[in-house]
Formats: sequence, structure tokens, C-alpha cells
Amino acid sequence: MEKRLQEEIQKARGLEKAEKVYVNGKVVNVFTSEIEEISIAVDKGKIIGLGDYEGEEVIDLEGKYVVPGLIDSHVHIESSMTTPKAFSEILLKHGVTTIIADPHEIANVKGIEGIKFMLEESKDVPVDMYFMLPSCVPSGDFETAGAVLGAEELEELIEDKKVLGLGELMNFPGLLAGDKDVLKKAALAEGKIIDGHGPGLVGKDLNAYILAGVKTDHECSTEEEMKERLRRGMIVQIREGSATKNIEALIPVVNKENLSRIVFCTDDRDPEDLIREGSIDNNIRKSVSLGLDPIDGIKMATINPASVYGLNNKGAIAPGYEATFFTVDNLKDFQIQDLFVKGEKKVSEGELKENIFKGKEYIKELGNTVRLPELTIEDLEIKITGEKANIIELVSQNITTTLVKENVGEPGEIFVPSKEYSKVAVIERHNATGNKALGILKGYGITGGAVAQTIAHDSHNLICIGDNDEDMYQAIREIEKMGGGQAIVSKGEILAEMPLPIGGIMSDLSVVETAENQKKMFEAAKNLGINEDVAPFMTLGFMSLAVIPEVKLTDKGLIDTLHFKEIPLFE
Repeated sequence: MEKRLQEEIQKARGLEKAEKVYVNGKVVNVFTSEIEEISIAVDKGKIIGLGDYEGEEVIDLEGKYVVPGLIDSHVHIESSMTTPKAFSEILLKHGVTTIIADPHEIANVKGIEGIKFMLEESKDVPVDMYFMLPSCVPSGDFETAGAVLGAEELEELIEDKKVLGLGELMNFPGLLAGDKDVLKKAALAEGKIIDGHGPGLVGKDLNAYILAGVKTDHECSTEEEMKERLRRGMIVQIREGSATKNIEALIPVVNKENLSRIVFCTDDRDPEDLIREGSIDNNIRKSVSLGLDPIDGIKMATINPASVYGLNNKGAIAPGYEATFFTVDNLKDFQIQDLFVKGEKKVSEGELKENIFKGKEYIKELGNTVRLPELTIEDLEIKITGEKANIIELVSQNITTTLVKENVGEPGEIFVPSKEYSKVAVIERHNATGNKALGILKGYGITGGAVAQTIAHDSHNLICIGDNDEDMYQAIREIEKMGGGQAIVSKGEILAEMPLPIGGIMSDLSVVETAENQKKMFEAAKNLGINEDVAPFMTLGFMSLAVIPEVKLTDKGLIDTLHFKEIPLFE
């Protein structure tokens, strides 16, 4: 150790040649907000100095801007529907070299076994993948998951070097009420980070949430929510996902005084969006287009999240930091050209130098997760039993919903779906318990068919939406036949399907192959008239997440998520 340090000092002083010197670059300095035209000296993957150095190898950066590797502060790998190795390929092409992942999707299906799979599959990839242990499996008492993880189950993994703390604490009602298991989980993470998930939390309840050790929150959707969290000392994660897009609403709050308390995240992005728009680089581009200083955007994606999560050798281009950076032609378009991880080129002119994902990674132990009860087409029928229906109404470009009470027919009649009102079914699929619930969704717009999938946050039961029982029933059976995935049916014909053999939520293919399959799904969905501002699969998948306001449907029924109680479909 001392000998190595002595060698580094000699090279940093310029008394010996560095291993590599990167010249002719415009370095983005995240400490001083300057652009420095300066060389970078690197030895054994570490930056040893900036200035006039000699190197065994000289790399010309051709006058381009040099940016530290980007960090996604909160992401669910499973939402890409690919494994960690496959996911890493698309991240590198978009400048993301570190992620903080919460594997609670696979954990809700397969428990500790699922988390261990993610930890193992994230080894030996150029992207550094850190994890937060899922705090809410299941997310609450109003749904049935494939596993239940208490503090005792999590304890065996809390000291893993890749584990940085406790994942988004969605069960804030339990925390505030003093639920013993929730408190044990919070205590388990003492000395580490606890990520938050507190939509709608304000005032004294927010104070108590923060007091319990919750440090971050990615669920802000309004300026006032963001300001209150910043005033109380939280780190705000501005999210731009596939279904939930908060940048436009929240970027106006960012200023020089609060900048250090704000970071970027994606949370959930599907494979086609990742390929077409990108990851955290998309957050930066969009924010800059709305008036944010480009260097401030870079800070929110580099040094800020590195500081929050204690990644002390990441997020900057400076002596002692990891030699992980990339080049762009300009800071507005922000298109990644060449990318280096610990001094080694991994991306050249926007393309991977070599594949990381070598082939199928199907793990049999994580398959065969669809176990449905006996089901008939009559089980999908909704009989109107009241004057008004409690309806889930979509909020544009968000996963929050509104509870509306409207007339959909006369008592005693059978509910008939329409362009305005769709039928939704959620069926428990882990243990064939027989749990099933039906509801009505406003604003999805499906006509002439059905969509079904085993992606239904967070417990990932089977969710199906449609305008007729025949197509819904066939779509459900097709999902059962595949062993999990997505299916679109219209007039008795299967328009498209996408198997997801790993836990019913992940593909065993590359991101590109998965995106191609998803593109076919999107094209088929267009034929069913689904509203243009709706992400047909991502939005549907969040209609059962009973910790997001105001109303959701789980296998246990229709849940008022503001008051955390089950409510009837009709009144």
C-alpha cells in the first residue's frame, strides 16, 4: 500500500511518466463550474493529476468536453425488463457508469433469492451497480406478494459491500404508526442511507419521516412538495421515467443555493425509451432545454449523488478520483462520443467496443412464477350494485390517480366498458390464492381488445385491462401459458406477446432484442386506441401500486391510498 502510494505521488509530481495521459480535452470541473482546457494523467485506473504530464500512452480527446461518468441515484433495473448485464450495455452508451438500484421488483416475486440474483449478475460489469435493500416487500397490507421480507431476512445482506442502505420506504403509514417491523428495518440501516418514497407527506408527518432517518425522496411532483423537503434537509431526486416525468414541473425550483441538495434519477424506464432517449443523459438534456445551466445539470448527475451515497472516488475529474469519464461535442445536445471506465475505453463514437451481455441468462429457479386459480370468463363480469362507481382516473404523464365517483349504468345492470371507462382485473399469480379484484379505469382509452401482463407494481400480480371479457380472458390465459410476460389480444386474435421468463418481469434477452419486442407491443397497442399520453404498459403496471395516491386496484380490492383503506366499487 505504501509502495503504491509512493509511486502515485512520484507520478503526480511529474517525476515519472503516467500510464496514460488524455490531452486536448475541455474538462468540466464540478467543483468550480469551470471548463478547463487541461490534460488528465491516469495510472492504474485512477486520476493522479491534471496539468502538463508525460505518459506511456497519449490519448487525444480532440477538443471535446470531458464529463465525469453519470450516476443514476435511484433506478429499478427490472423496469428495463432486462438483467443487470444486459442493462449495463445501454447505460454505458448513455454515459451512466454508476447506479443505485432498488431490486424490490424481483424481491416481491422471489424474495431474498431474487436480490441475490441481482447482486450476482451485477458482478464483473463495467457499470458499478450498488443496491438498496427493499424495505417494503410487500409494499403494504393491501396486496399479496410472492414473498415477505422482514428485518431478519434482510440482515444477512446489509453488510454486503454493494449494499448502501435501505430502499425506498414506501410504508410511511407503518413507520409513522410505529410498526415494529418497519422500525426494525430502519434500525438495521443505521449508519447507512434510507431512501424515501413519501408522496403527499407534509408538515409534522414529514418531520417524523425525516427524523426516522429517511434522507431522500423521488416522489415530488409539485414545486411546493420539493421546496418543503429541501427546507427540512432532504435530498430531492428529480425523476424522469417512462410513465412519470417530473423534470418540467420541478426544474424551476433549482437554484444555486439549493443545487447541492438535488440529484437526478430515472426510477423506471422501459427499454425502448432507454434506446431512443437515454437514461440520466436525457435528464440533463431536458433540463438544459428548460433553462438549467448545463454544468449544474452535470453536477446533479455526478458529484451530488456521489456525495449523498458516500461514493468518494466518483463524480469528478480530479486527483484521486476514478478515471471514469466521457466526451461530448457540446453540453446542450449532450451526445456521448467516447467513454472510459477506469481509464479503459468502453464506448467509441457512441458504440460499445465489446458486448457485455453474452447471451441468455435465464435462471430456472426464477421461472415458473405464474400460478393462477381456476378462472372462468364469468369471473370477469362486473354487476352494478350502486348509483355511483368509485373510478380510478389517470393523471397525465404520472402514476398518481384521482378517485372520481360517476355513473356507469343502472343498478342491476352489467357494466359495459367504453372508450371512456375501461375494465381492469388484478389476479394473484404467485400462489393461486384465488384473490381477484375488478375495477374501472378512466382515461386509458382501450377499445376492441385487451392488454395483460405480470408487471404490476409492486407485488407483480397479473393485471389485465380491456373493453370486453372475451379478449381479457384470452389475454390472461396467454400470460399463464407463457409463464409470465405481456400479451395483447383483439377480437380473439393475439396481436403481440412478450415472454418475461425471469420472475415474470424480466427478459432473458439483450436490451436491443427486448426493445424490438417491446416495439412490436407498442405498435399492437396503437391498434387498440389507447390514449396517446398513456404509456400503455408502464402506466398499467402502476395501477396496482397501493402506496401512490389516490386510488389503486390490487388483488385484494379497490384501495383508497390517501386513507389506506379498502373501498367498494359501487356506492
